[in-house]
Amino acid sequence: MATTTRSTPRSFVALLRGINVGGNNIIPMADLREAMTAMGAEDVATYIQSGNVLFEGGKDPAKAWTKRIEAALSARFDYAASVVVLSHEQLRAVVEDAPKDFGRDAGYRFDVLFLKPPLSAAVAIKDIPTKEGVDVAVAGAGVVYHSRLEAKATQSQLARIVGTPLYKQLTIRNWRTTTKLLAMLDARLESAAD
Repeated sequence: MATTTRSTPRSFVALLRGINVGGNNIIPMADLREAMTAMGAEDVATYIQSGNVLFEGGKDPAKAWTKRIEAALSARFDYAASVVVLSHEQLRAVVEDAPKDFGRDAGYRFDVLFLKPPLSAAVAIKDIPTKEGVDVAVAGAGVVYHSRLEAKATQSQLARIVGTPLYKQLTIRNWRTTTKLLAMLDARLESAAD
């Protein structure tokens, strides 16, 4: 008698770029969850209003979900949707591979710049403005880790990235949000194992 094994759907996080910021591209989270469900995502949840979507996506890879989400959201909400999709494993690697003490020094603000493939961190980091003694940018796998000295935050050059061609190829999350999203995905995995 043949036995069948049930496959576990893969967990993903979709990081939407440029929604609910400065009065532009306003998308209520309930509408976003509904749109994601309509395109085949399961167990959809959002975190804060800036476009962080957790979902189960079957066996489809992140690249396929990126195309699907951008097309569906562009059509439904009438804006040029841009999203970075990472699997649970990819997000875990982003957190685990962060530079030593990243996110731990109370004297700094920490952000992760998530890059849209095929943009690499080695290429992107060349165009990320920094000020010596204030900003530090470190290339990672598909991300750039950025920190800025809290006492001199107004001198940080990170805001200058807005309006550059590079800015359209990334989305930024602070370290607290990044680690919270990983914790939420971890909790899903633990509850699925119970």
